[in-house]
Amino acid sequence: MTIATLSPTAPSQVTPSKAALFEARAVKAGARRNRLLSLPALVIIGIFGVLPLIIICVYSFLVAAPYGGVQWQFSTDAYLNFLFQRDIFDDTLQFTPDFLIIYLRSFLFAVVTTVICLLLGFPTAYFMATRPPAQRNWWVLLITIPFWSNLLVRTLAIMFIIRDEGLINDALLALGVIDKPITMLYTNFAIQLGLLYAFLPFMVLPLYSSLEKLDFRLIEAACDLYATRRQVLWRVIIPLSKPGIIAGCLLVFIPALGAYVTPLILGGGVHLMIGDLIAQQFGSGRNWPLGCAQALILMAAVLVALFFYVRNTSGKVQHG
Repeated sequence: MTIATLSPTAPSQVTPSKAALFEARAVKAGARRNRLLSLPALVIIGIFGVLPLIIICVYSFLVAAPYGGVQWQFSTDAYLNFLFQRDIFDDTLQFTPDFLIIYLRSFLFAVVTTVICLLLGFPTAYFMATRPPAQRNWWVLLITIPFWSNLLVRTLAIMFIIRDEGLINDALLALGVIDKPITMLYTNFAIQLGLLYAFLPFMVLPLYSSLEKLDFRLIEAACDLYATRRQVLWRVIIPLSKPGIIAGCLLVFIPALGAYVTPLILGGGVHLMIGDLIAQQFGSGRNWPLGCAQALILMAAVLVALFFYVRNTSGKVQHG
């Protein structure tokens, strides 16, 4: 008698149905293990992400208390007050575009910041990606050096550079270029400069990550086919680096839209952006429901814009 006839688990006696059953059990065990591994991350996201969002959503439909906080009475006045104000005499609604203007100005700042960061970051990332492999890590280190200090410290450094008695004005006065200091601090220019300085690395790093994986033999092939530099850029390099462009634009646009520290310090609290406006509702304004409503309106606008943006670009991105 052979060993195969004595062993009940010999390969010759394993039917296809049993093999499929073992494979299904292995797949279920793997899925169960993956769920257990992702459980800590899901708990953290639920506690620090989903739960605060639910609280904000609930607070936005309540009534503001006189000295901060909320009163547990259902009301939609927070959303109504975003665009309208009630007249104190006849209680009629009047259109007030103040909050809308602040939102539009914030969107404009974010768009300009994203475009300029892309124009400055793409050549920088391309330069880094075309360096010898031994030098690339040093260039990445130089780009990440600003992250070694706090954003507040970096913003204060910009303030000391562009103020009336700052480095730029002192140098221009010493050279005789100007007769009196140029007012740069507490202007839109100061806010834009601060946003560019703060978020430029967020554009360079994704672009570098995408361009580093670029097959430069394609560029050589395009040049061999008599393509000009502009054609190589628009038909080869940019299409293949589109994932990095999309990631960099998202990483710059969304934080710039809700920036708080930079407009507060460099704008002097005069040129408000969305972050400062929402903070005022929870601080001096003592209107928590309105602040929650403004935050949710901002989040909804960003989500809608991202939905259409990803929908229009997801089918076109083939690289990465």
